[in-house]
Parts: sequence; structure tokens; C-alpha cells
Amino acid sequence: MDNFTFHNPARIHFGRGQISQLANEITPDMRVLITYGGGSIKTNGVLDQVKAALKDVTVFEFGGIEPNPHYETLQKAIEVVKAEKIDFLLAVGGGSVIDGTKFIAAGAKYQGDTWDIIESRGGVVTDAIPLGCVLTLAATGSEMNSTSVVTRAETQDKLFFSSSHVFPLFSVLDPETTYTLPPRQTANGVVDAYVHTLEQYITYPVNAKVQDALAEGLLNTLKEEGPKVLENPTDYDARANIMWAATMALNGLLSTGTPGDWATHLIGQEITGLYGLDHGQTLAIVMPAVWKYRKAAKQAKLVQYAAAVWNITEGSADSIADQAITATENFFEQMGIKTRLADYGLGAEIIPAVTAKLEEHGHVALGEHGDITPKEVAELLELAL
Repeated sequence: MDNFTFHNPARIHFGRGQISQLANEITPDMRVLITYGGGSIKTNGVLDQVKAALKDVTVFEFGGIEPNPHYETLQKAIEVVKAEKIDFLLAVGGGSVIDGTKFIAAGAKYQGDTWDIIESRGGVVTDAIPLGCVLTLAATGSEMNSTSVVTRAETQDKLFFSSSHVFPLFSVLDPETTYTLPPRQTANGVVDAYVHTLEQYITYPVNAKVQDALAEGLLNTLKEEGPKVLENPTDYDARANIMWAATMALNGLLSTGTPGDWATHLIGQEITGLYGLDHGQTLAIVMPAVWKYRKAAKQAKLVQYAAAVWNITEGSADSIADQAITATENFFEQMGIKTRLADYGLGAEIIPAVTAKLEEHGHVALGEHGDITPKEVAELLELAL
């Protein structure tokens, strides 16, 4: 196991009725901006619960934050923050709303061009407005980490930044808020959390037994519970297990003392930025292709994964690795997420644009060994056609 330093300051309120905890987290003297997405929180009762908990607080609203939140929209929210002298942000939504709110928090305090925050990967951030979250979609883990992904629609750039200043102070995780999600969003969320786990697990062995066991537990939970909520969206126990698994997948625990891959995410982000596919869809397309292309380097962990998650133990190491890749593709398909570019009307013609964006953004040494170049991305995407 490699050396590491771990710190996560986010407080979690988990379970039914926990939105009421907002009254203990946010004081009446605060001026609060509630941020949200398309407005589903108005129809499913979540916003009413939030407002009831904040009945003694001065509250403003900013809606319309997109999936893959747009820089241009977030700039408008920053103007509201400044004009209304907002001193606390409350993100009510999924990962995109939370990510966008992190950018608003940092951007409202930054004196220069706010795109500097993205270009510096968060390096210029020295302060941010405090924020909290009410999670309504289990997927990204943004509710318990310091990373944000933002899309500049004008230039089709989807990029991330990280800063300790944008850690949520708290997050409310009530599984019942996810009951009314469309099946596609539920499935994307499960796939996103599953791939987050795999990015930190299918690399190479470093004898990190605790992290491996945690990753395997999360993967087994997601593969078992994911199909249940597609069949019964109000299965509280399944929703609860998925929600906590998604949070645990990207709150920093799995990355302690272990190598990370993240090639799938960086390639997938470019596909989303260019062609608008859902984040979960791009992950389901790209990850199997990365594994096929780097099967020899990842074989030991693929074999371990095959046994621990899929109970595959028969055959040569090469055969077991292949079976693990197929089982993963089948799981994504079972969740209703297709695993080929052709399934989304895309073909080899997109590959030059994807690799050009990777080069533009400086993502030219991907993977846990830093040995996947844009040329090799072009080759592995051929396996995803």
C-alpha cells in the first residue's frame, strides 16, 4: 500500500426525514441561495421539505442548472450571489447541481476570470462561500468530495477542478428523494458509481486489502441492488444501499494508498462535451474498451474482480479476464445502458475529434501508468464501435 493522507470534513445526515436537519445546520441570520436543476424538486415535494426546514431563513432560488452544468448558467448564479449578498449555498439535486454549486461557491469569491478556476484545476481557489447539499440522485459522490465537473457549452469543453474550499459542510441523503427518478437516471447513477469504484480498483495490485475489500463490497452491492430499483423504484432498502454505495465510491476512501486509472472518465467527458451523451452512457462505452486494450497490464486485478464480484474462477487468467469484461458489459446492459458507440448513432468518425480535445486539454498521459496517449485512445475507441 502506498503512503497517503486522508481528510474528509463533510457531515452526513442519512435516512428518512433527514431534510429536517437543515434547521440545525443553517441559522436564521444566513442568506441562502437554493440551487437546483430542471424543477423536479418542486413536483416531488423535496423543495417543500427544504423550505419547511428553512422557514425562519432568508431564502433565494436559482434553478435551471443543466446535467453537465454549463459554465454560462453558473455565471448567472454568481451574479445573483453577489447581488443578493448570499452567504450560504444549498444544492438540492444530483451531482450536476452539486458540482455547479461548488463552482458558484468558488467563483463568487474569485476576483479574476472565473474560467481560471477550471484551467488551473482549482489551483487559484483560495476561498469559497460555504455550501451544503440535499442529494436527490445517487451517482457521483459529489456530496462528499471536493471535485466539480463543469461544461463550457460555447466551446464544448467538459473539465474538472478540485479544491478543499468547496467540500460540502454537510449533505442530507434521504433515499426517498430518489423514488421518482426516471429509470434512465437511476441506471446512469448506478453505472456511474460502479465505474467510480472500478477506476480505483482495476489497476494493479499494491496489497491494499482494506481498499480492495471495500471496493468489492460496493461493486457487489451495486450489481445486486441496481436491478431491484428498476423493477421497484420505491424499494427503500435498495435505494438506501445504492445511495450510500455511490457516496462511498468517491469520498476518497478507495483512493487511499492505491493507484487510480480515470482514463475512462477523461475520455468519456470529451464524448459528453462533444456529443451530449449522458455521463453514465460514456462510461459504459469506454471502460470495457480500456480494459480490452490494457488487458495484460490489468489482468491480475481483473482476475481478482472476476472471482470476488462475479464468482468466475474457471479457465486461464486470460480467459477469466475476458469473462469479467463480458460480465461487466452485461451488467451495464441489464441496467439499460448500452455499451457501444453505434448504439448512440456514433462511429469511427468521432475518434479524431475526441483525441483532439484530449490533446487540447493536456490529457495526453492517461491511465494508472500514464501510458495511454491520444494515439492509443484512438486505437482503444475502435474497440468500442
